[in-house]
Amino acid sequence: MANSIKSAQFLIESRLADAARGDADACYDLGIAYSCGTGGVDIDLIEAHKWFNLSALAGSEAGQQLRGEVADDMTAREIAEAQRQARAWLSDTSIRNAA
Repeated sequence: MANSIKSAQFLIESRLADAARGDADACYDLGIAYSCGTGGVDIDLIEAHKWFNLSALAGSEAGQQLRGEVADDMTAREIAEAQRQARAWLSDTSIRNAA
């Protein structure tokens, strides 16, 4: 059990590193993880929407589609929070990547 948790954590961490470099597939994978509760993370629709949004911004049509599907199960306030978090992620990663 401990090995599967470590593997799941490694997968999430590696996808986060790829997402920080603007990888649309990594953002999509994180959206899937948070929308389904895979990879050792809890289901979190705000996080899922954030990652699908970032995936869509990077050109993923599948990310765009799933962002809409997740949004159907969210309140307007939750969507606004997910959008705020996506903007913060973009701002933070652009600062780090510029350094």
